Amino acid sequence: MRRSFSIVLSVALVITLSTYGVARADEKQPRKIVSGWIPYYSVRTVMPFIKKLPTTEAALPSAPVTCEPNEYSPEDIAALNSSYLFTNKDLMKEVMPFWYTLKAPTVIRDDYSTGNPSWPMDDALCLMRKSGVKIIPTMTDGTSKLVLSGYLANSVTRTTIVKSIVDLVNIKNFDGIDLDYEGFAFVDGSTTWAKTAPNWVLFIKELSVALHASQKLLSVSTPYAFNPSEKAKGYTVYSWAEIASSIDRLRIMTYDYSVAKPGPIGPISWTEKTLQYAISVMASSKVFIGLPGYGRDWITAVQGTCPVSAPPGLIGGAKAATFKMNYAAAKAIIDGATPIFDEKFSEATYSYKKVFNGLTAKGASTSCSVNRTVWYQSDR
Repeated sequence: MRRSFSIVLSVALVITLSTYGVARADEKQPRKIVSGWIPYYSVRTVMPFIKKLPTTEAALPSAPVTCEPNEYSPEDIAALNSSYLFTNKDLMKEVMPFWYTLKAPTVIRDDYSTGNPSWPMDDALCLMRKSGVKIIPTMTDGTSKLVLSGYLANSVTRTTIVKSIVDLVNIKNFDGIDLDYEGFAFVDGSTTWAKTAPNWVLFIKELSVALHASQKLLSVSTPYAFNPSEKAKGYTVYSWAEIASSIDRLRIMTYDYSVAKPGPIGPISWTEKTLQYAISVMASSKVFIGLPGYGRDWITAVQGTCPVSAPPGLIGGAKAATFKMNYAAAKAIIDGATPIFDEKFSEATYSYKKVFNGLTAKGASTSCSVNRTVWYQSDR
């Protein structure tokens, strides 16, 4: 999940590529094909914060955290059972909460506690496990430019990072870890990839052995890549072919195709191209595609002078606004537009115009018209 994502991206869905095969006729039960990234600041979007009923029995400090139904009010249990996580547990395979950031070889920052100071992580974990999902928290790279690549180039600091991650996974009894180290791709620069890639591979192999020794899973989330023989631009630093045998999950960020200029979020041909390369170097059961939980709305032109009462930032080329996917239909109605389905890109799009009338800062009458274009992935 890109660091630049807006807060509206509360949960990005991930669907395993193995579901592209034809289901057997005797397969009656829903297949658990969906997992989801959960940012630390939006845990409430998938489950409610519920607190235990007051009790006179104080739990021992070393006692395991419990979350039995009789410890909560009937209203809270009803809210939990109707939450996104619990109502979709027949499809949910695992969740990847964005709860940790690597800051140094022995320092892993707890982002959950910062974002949810009144609800202990152990309580949230206990309730999540009641839904039956695996919990594989995502760890991002919180170091500065080239710092993490330097750590991985040193065998001592590399091993220290491995130990820090494995200790965290085992202490919290997570089902594994998901690495979202995007600094290599978006901060360090492509000229560093040839040097970073071999050390990344060594790190993944070492971490894989350590995690698998404890029956834990190793997941890696990366931007797209393509077959090197095609000489197409892709984020080769993550060395999919070289780490294929060591990882249990590859989660590909098949979104953000268009950011600065209007266009599709994750066009189908582009997505299929990176998927085909992924399954050519590893088992398809390991490959997941990340779907955008959002759409974008770009300003394409502004005519006239906007009044001071108009929303700020109404200039051509401004950063696109984002919106949640489940708001797309309502947004189109508000915008007075009829979305069309673009067959080439397999996404919905429309353009619209807003006119703003009012006064300038000096009190003179003025107006402006703002042309905008919207793209998003629909259920089609």
